Amino acid sequence: MTATHTLPTEAELVQRAQDMIPWLREKADAVEQARMVPADTIQAFKDAGFFKILQPKRWGGYEMNPNVLNKVLMELARGCPSSAWNVMVLGVHPFEVGLLDTRCGDELWSQDNTALVSSSYAPFGTVTVVDGGYELNGEWLTSSGCDHAAGGAFLGGRVQENGEMVFRSFWVQRADFEIVDDWFVVGLAGTGSKKLVINKVFVPTYRSHVIGAYGEESHGHVNDLYKMPFFYVFYAAVSSVIIGMARGMVDLYIDHMVPRQNINQAVGAAVQDPFIKGRLGEAYAKILGSTARVLQNTDEAWSYASQGKLVPLDTRIRHFATNQFTGGECFEAAHMVFKKTSTRGVWLNSPMQRQMRDILVGANHITQNQDNIGDLLGGHLLGNPLPAANPFGAKPAAK
Repeated sequence: MTATHTLPTEAELVQRAQDMIPWLREKADAVEQARMVPADTIQAFKDAGFFKILQPKRWGGYEMNPNVLNKVLMELARGCPSSAWNVMVLGVHPFEVGLLDTRCGDELWSQDNTALVSSSYAPFGTVTVVDGGYELNGEWLTSSGCDHAAGGAFLGGRVQENGEMVFRSFWVQRADFEIVDDWFVVGLAGTGSKKLVINKVFVPTYRSHVIGAYGEESHGHVNDLYKMPFFYVFYAAVSSVIIGMARGMVDLYIDHMVPRQNINQAVGAAVQDPFIKGRLGEAYAKILGSTARVLQNTDEAWSYASQGKLVPLDTRIRHFATNQFTGGECFEAAHMVFKKTSTRGVWLNSPMQRQMRDILVGANHITQNQDNIGDLLGGHLLGNPLPAANPFGAKPAAK
């Protein structure tokens, strides 16, 4: 299927996301209560073209710079973090399809090129090598947006191959798993990140790839966009949602403080309180710094991929590692302003407490593991060798 339509511009897509912020904010509480994003919201995102940003043009997608999706996510999360999280997860997987055998895209999108795919990469289930492919069995947790994923799910698993343990991603059909509603959590409750149960399902070899592989063998044949490291694209998208959540907290804080009067303080109007102003300024600077880093890292990687080149190892390490500090920085920024709301922010009818809880859970995501990644990055800068198992596709030097 070849696209013949006119592609929207980056500015148009970002504006569509900005225009949705008030609408999403109105729906955010209901999304949390329902513990999933409603179908009409997902349809609105489809109509806006958000899921096509990273989809290959071969199947009607836009095949754009990943920063287009990142900027869209930064806006959507200001309105409803859970809804933005679904766009992130479901919007990143068309990129992964671009890495696979073209039979996968044909099978997924030949009848409906808007079909979505969810995921659960943590290898909770088991994978067995069988003739012609693999057999998957067990439970895979936290599959965000799975109720909307008619195209199935990407599931992660460890497999022993050629004397080493490799981490693979497997595209599993929707008919091959059961969704179990076990998503009862303190934040991002509206993402519908439910459990998938698989009972001895066969996945042919062509529907799988080594997810961390990166080199001419794995990426030499793919279109330019897909020469970006998948792990980086995914991790940057998660960081972008968290940045949007923190920006949303700043929005809510300003809305709360502008009319507020501090009757027990000499300054009167809250907007004249030096600490209310100071915390806001500091928080805003932290969020802006995180934003600039994610966008700059992505543009730097795109400068290689858009020319058909692979991203150099040192650049990949720096990008992958530094983006993982986003969650901690944005949580600090959000908590900084939330604390200045005093008791008024803690009522359950305050959107600020929900935004704070959502940021907490987002910052706990594995892609925001700043402690371990700080050790890896620092060690690399000091000349230490990378561990044998690493997310960069780098092989240890021969002894």
